[in-house]
Amino acid sequence: MRAPEFWRQQGGAATMLAPAGKLYALTGRILRRRRSPWHAPVPVVCIGNVVVGGAGKTPLVLSIGARLRARGCAVHFLSRGYGGRLTGPVCVDNARHDALEVGDEPLLLADVAPTWVAHDRAAAAKAAVDAGADVLVMDDGLQNRTLAKTRSLLVIDGAYGFGNGKVIPAGPLREPIADALESADEAIIVGPDDFQLEAQLESRVPVLNVALTVPPNAAADFRGHRVVAFAGIARPQKFLQTLAQVGCEIVKTYEFSDHHYFSPNEVMEIVESATRLNATPVTTTKDATRLPKLARPMVKVLPVEVAWPNEEALDEVLDRALVQR
Repeated sequence: MRAPEFWRQQGGAATMLAPAGKLYALTGRILRRRRSPWHAPVPVVCIGNVVVGGAGKTPLVLSIGARLRARGCAVHFLSRGYGGRLTGPVCVDNARHDALEVGDEPLLLADVAPTWVAHDRAAAAKAAVDAGADVLVMDDGLQNRTLAKTRSLLVIDGAYGFGNGKVIPAGPLREPIADALESADEAIIVGPDDFQLEAQLESRVPVLNVALTVPPNAAADFRGHRVVAFAGIARPQKFLQTLAQVGCEIVKTYEFSDHHYFSPNEVMEIVESATRLNATPVTTTKDATRLPKLARPMVKVLPVEVAWPNEEALDEVLDRALVQR
């Protein structure tokens, strides 16, 4: 699904759909309050968002998971496995599973630490604890009430903010902002704070700022190259901006719906187009997991990583999360 443009601004469509958004919010609130969460015997750190679509959440999950592992924690990731057909609980094996089975994000997470996919988050948590986890990092799930969290981090794309501030289908919000802030212990703004979000939020929750950057070696490898860029993510413009920032000349683009699974014919069309234009086909790390295996060597992948301007503030957050450990 591609987020409609009217989700970014107030207007006729948003106003017309606002009653449906209020009903969606009320229904979600009632369902969440009816659930009794399972309390794991280990810390649970949830990294979620309130806006539908990408906010840079997966790189944050990877970064925080790696930092916890560096502290000696036996970290296990939990994911719903969006787009995958396995309901779980299942521990992701990159040698055996593909994105059609477990979703794209879990394949990336499994490169860093054991990753459990399940529609039932509590069941995944129990399986991870039984397998030796002493810290659980939950990818998404701020609105999920089946598993109690020790610490909840609300991730916000600084270049998108909260859109028009309305709930689905009138806007991009999964729940009202006030409800999300009530659940969150900290907020993390990813990228430039174009909407002065920190000033709006700092009276409600502590705010951390991070940037997504291309590793220096990769940036040097891409600089000056002609590229055909393609992506199936929520906000492909962010990917295109990153390519431009590292000095690529973007000669053609292909945009697909979020979590799109690429067919061999689609990939060949992109590769042949790049050949005609004397360019290199390039995509995101997440999109690469959804390419046919035989097509992956034909495409270059642009990696990104998280840069923490204030690592001491992050360490304080992790210290608070690990109190139970």
